[in-house]
Amino acid sequence: MTGNSVLLDSSVIVRHFRNAEAVSDKLAAFEELYVPQTALGELYYGAFKSARTEENLGKIERFLVAAYVLGTDNETALQYGKIAAQLARDGTPVPQNDIWIAAVAVQCGVLLATTDGHFRRFEGLDVLFW
Repeated sequence: MTGNSVLLDSSVIVRHFRNAEAVSDKLAAFEELYVPQTALGELYYGAFKSARTEENLGKIERFLVAAYVLGTDNETALQYGKIAAQLARDGTPVPQNDIWIAAVAVQCGVLLATTDGHFRRFEGLDVLFW
């Protein structure tokens, strides 16, 4: 990863798909775009439950040409455990998928771009709110 990289939450990608020019311009400012595998699963879920499944699957596949997908491993699971435990101690529930996405961001030391405000609850996470 370069210093000009960003990890994308599915909320940002969906906004990009809906032709939000402001998001598209922000994406263009980065050399490398990364998508956590968990967010990719969320995108596929959205495509399969939509009325325009094939169109949305095509958008995902075209987007993946310009992005790298990051999977999870034992280190990701370790980060997940730390983050989930901290959130539980703080009494601040967050969707489980978003904890996995945050764990990938922490593990890789990369900025996370999202539109979801609950990512503010994550300690040690560098977040861009779009």
